[in-house]
Amino acid sequence: MKDYNLTRKKIRTLSIIGVLLLLLYGKNLVERQSFTSISSTFTEVYNDRLVVEGYIFEISDRLFQIQKLIDHCTIDYDYSKVIEEITTNENSILATVVEFEKTKLTDQEAIYLANFKKIIEQDLTIKSYDLLYSDSSGVNREQVKIYDAKISQARQDLQNLSKIQMVEGEKLISKAKILINRSQIWAQFEVALLIILVVVIFLLLFRKSDSGQDTDQYSSADR
Repeated sequence: MKDYNLTRKKIRTLSIIGVLLLLLYGKNLVERQSFTSISSTFTEVYNDRLVVEGYIFEISDRLFQIQKLIDHCTIDYDYSKVIEEITTNENSILATVVEFEKTKLTDQEAIYLANFKKIIEQDLTIKSYDLLYSDSSGVNREQVKIYDAKISQARQDLQNLSKIQMVEGEKLISKAKILINRSQIWAQFEVALLIILVVVIFLLLFRKSDSGQDTDQYSSADR
């Protein structure tokens, strides 16, 4: 009867150990997924937010160069190739926009970017220098004002896109913080499980040792 009870206790103890090991295994799977999510989040912060902010800065600089050329800001500048230079800047902007479009865009980003692209492709495409300047009347101020207004619209789109990068970047960082905090909780849970596992194994060995001593005592008494 004693052997039967001892066997039942061992089975119960081993079952507890098995459950604890399964919980540890499950915790490791969850934590692995959490680390994958954290890695993915920081990759997204870099590729879709920080890199994109660099695109916006580059586009803004090119747009500024176009406006300087249109407004004839530099008196001593040779404007004989102004259309070619404007076209070069616009092509560079559009090439950057293509890279921008490959990133993960929010719905609002897609709208602003499409509107910006339309302005560059349609409203700021200047085929003839005569639209900006003529020897008889000088700078065509009315036409320049129209182009400046379009550039202002394009700049507003860029500002809105930049604001989105800040908002979305903060969301991603908050998400990463939540995942990290969750991982810390799981780590504490793992430590607790390991302590329980050690205690259970210790009790199993201790009881086994005590049972062996009791058996020896009974044997001696019988003799």
